[in-house]
Amino acid sequence: MDIRNSLDGLRTLLGVNPAVPATPQSKETAAGAPSAWGSDSAKVSSAASEVSDAASSEGVRMDKVAAVQQALAAGTYNVPASSVATRLVDAMLTAGG
Repeated sequence: MDIRNSLDGLRTLLGVNPAVPATPQSKETAAGAPSAWGSDSAKVSSAASEVSDAASSEGVRMDKVAAVQQALAAGTYNVPASSVATRLVDAMLTAGG
């Protein structure tokens, strides 16, 4: 197994794109006018809308969701590392096959 393929599979599983190097920007445009430094923007992936759609469907047990959110906020939510590792390996094996 090639380690690069495993890392690519993990990135795919987690929905992480490779980092794109930032291009340096100057404070002034070619005409000498200041650039729009205060015009930040963000793009939301389709995952956000998918989560929203899934939450509004009838199959979501909101009592369970609330319990997990409370446990996360309290710092008491615990997932065994072996479960995480098993799922990651399974996902990488099925993604590469």
